[in-house]
Amino acid sequence: MKRAAAIVLAALLAGCSADGSAPGVAQERSAAGLEQVPLTIRSGGREHRFTVEVARSRQEQATGLMNRQSLAPDRGMIFLYAPPEQATFWMKNTLIPLDLLFIRADGSIARIEPNAVPLSLDPLASIEPVAAVLEIAGGRAAELGIVPGDKVDWPR
Repeated sequence: MKRAAAIVLAALLAGCSADGSAPGVAQERSAAGLEQVPLTIRSGGREHRFTVEVARSRQEQATGLMNRQSLAPDRGMIFLYAPPEQATFWMKNTLIPLDLLFIRADGSIARIEPNAVPLSLDPLASIEPVAAVLEIAGGRAAELGIVPGDKVDWPR
């Protein structure tokens, strides 16, 4: 009887995530410990799908993609700002080229900084207040035909 109760208890615990929520409810985490979410860019009648890490806190944003050796073509990182603000980035300790997509509160792309130079300390500014900045692999926006005005959707 005790063995049967232990098996039932183990099965119940296995069906829960580390935070006690039901399976599929907990957010998936990256190797860096950041939440990951699906993100879609609608451009020229096409949808481009990415999985992105979410940098919410100032510490997560300060670290960003620093010291990463690579970034898969369907991956990225999104930096969130509530309320929207002027955002300025640099590439200090960032080892790979990145495209930075500055995104307005309505989800439209305000501007794109293509192929930001690794390790550069030059400021890369949003020019206007933005609700988010998306970093993807350098050259990927041009490769996919993504341009200012295109729409970006992600769970908010």
